Amino acid sequence: MVQMLRPWKTILSLDFNNELSVYRQIAEGIITEIKKGRLKPGAPLPGTRVLAADIGVNRKTVVLAYEDLIAEGWLATTDKSGTFVSHELPGMKGKTQQKHHDFVFNDHEELQPIAHAVASNLIVFNDGWPDVRLAPMEELAKAYRRIFQQKARWCMLGYGHEQGIERLRIAVSNMLSFKRGMNTDPQNICITRGSQMALYLTAQTLLQPGDAVAIECPGYLPAWQTFVRAGARMVHIPVDEKGLVVEALEEVCKTTPLKAVYVTPHHQFPTAVSMKMERRLKLLALSNRYGFAIIEDDYDHEFHFSAKSLLPLASNENAGNVIYISSLSKLVAPAVRIGYVTGPPAFIHALAQLRRLVDRQGDPIMEQAVAELMEEGAINRHAKRAINIYRERRERMDQLLHTYLGKRVSFRKPEGGLAYWVKFVHKVNTEQLAERLLKKGVSVMPTERYAFDDTPLHALRLGYASLAPEELEEGIKALAALVK
Repeated sequence: MVQMLRPWKTILSLDFNNELSVYRQIAEGIITEIKKGRLKPGAPLPGTRVLAADIGVNRKTVVLAYEDLIAEGWLATTDKSGTFVSHELPGMKGKTQQKHHDFVFNDHEELQPIAHAVASNLIVFNDGWPDVRLAPMEELAKAYRRIFQQKARWCMLGYGHEQGIERLRIAVSNMLSFKRGMNTDPQNICITRGSQMALYLTAQTLLQPGDAVAIECPGYLPAWQTFVRAGARMVHIPVDEKGLVVEALEEVCKTTPLKAVYVTPHHQFPTAVSMKMERRLKLLALSNRYGFAIIEDDYDHEFHFSAKSLLPLASNENAGNVIYISSLSKLVAPAVRIGYVTGPPAFIHALAQLRRLVDRQGDPIMEQAVAELMEEGAINRHAKRAINIYRERRERMDQLLHTYLGKRVSFRKPEGGLAYWVKFVHKVNTEQLAERLLKKGVSVMPTERYAFDDTPLHALRLGYASLAPEELEEGIKALAALVK
């Protein structure tokens, strides 16, 4: 049997001249530690021999202290597991003392996450995550081990470049050039811990309090929250079946000086529509005419199913004002936190200096491993294999929605992305619907939070890629049973 670790560092002050007996001083000291919260309910205590040796007393003295504490309800003991802090503390009701503070701080409002960690037995329609079961983890693990086996591995264990290792920036630059039609330089790319960090750094570098930022509505809540945190005034621009309504944006430009426009043109979040070419060109023209930045969030570019995938706004020759954000996390696995941002050189330099303050650098070992997979073509092979599977699941999702929900909903098969936008014919409170579905073992995300102008959406964004066909069917059947 492996001996359980007792991590508690003993801090007991004993006074052998005190009229209070030594064993009672020990008991009172342990009670104080419990009340302070250093010793929490269920925490293991050292054995009597260990504690006696630690504080320099006879073991019998510690035994007496423990016996008193057990009798008073502070400690509990079992023959095989030792002595622990009791889960039912006398007179405390599970609460510990909180230290008082006098200083004032910024009390940020709680952010509303797009998705939560959920129980493994649930069928989860997330916001469009890939299936982590398909991730090339074996290849990644082998590359990771190879990095550590290199003779020069010690060079990677110190501080690296705040923009990320050059090898990965070169690999990303090549991918953007060959796959997305962009003209980038490795020195003009900053690797980040996911696209959300890239977005945060962009907002903090670009915006001053009071700046106006236009955002799609409905849209991506974490982006809205990030801009608000940076002090921006938010302007909501509607979205239709062709993407951002650029005509509405133009009307805003005539009266409001915009600092930036945030868009998800490839697969709009949450509706999954792709912005049409004429609107893309007009958006770029407006940016050049009125001098605002375009923050292009291309969060899942690889997953497009139409014959011809539109290139990013940033690939256009008139895209001098575009700040381009994307990620490898959805391509590899969400837990692999690698995003990146590119834009005007001076802007990226300033952003990198901010990154240096808040994070110093990324994970150079992981960056080396991912760069190796990109160079060897493993990432590209995985993308091709995954997109074939996701194409089949997209077709299956289309069939299931028609079969089980039929005329109760309206939707379009998305050109790309890993989620369907399903609108209910009748009014549906998705907060209440989500609560009811959870009792049936199905998790969906309420969409009221996507509408920044509080307009009811009566719709769900249903990510399908991370679910097997049988899971998709069970989940849609449960949804259909509640939507009458």
